[in-house]
Amino acid sequence: MIRVVLPYHLQNLAHTGSEVEVELDVPATLASLIDALEARYPTLRGTVRDYGTNQRRPFLRFFVCGEDWSLEPLSIPLPDKITKGDEPFLIIGAIAGG
Repeated sequence: MIRVVLPYHLQNLAHTGSEVEVELDVPATLASLIDALEARYPTLRGTVRDYGTNQRRPFLRFFVCGEDWSLEPLSIPLPDKITKGDEPFLIIGAIAGG
């Protein structure tokens, strides 16, 4: 099981707590993780990735083992620490303004 930490607004949409678990088949990639998250929580479809482009929404960031993966290709494999559940996959709501 992969642990995913969601920002507050996605928690509200999914009617869940801050951390959820999803199960993935091999190979575990960034795209398959988001697919599994959207399958388990259908209200999140289109909120993490854009419907048309299938790209990450601009005000969300992805963090894997303390590193920003927001600009990584969706086909990138997830590290063992994520797939084994040792570390959570973080989805962070970005803040803009001035």
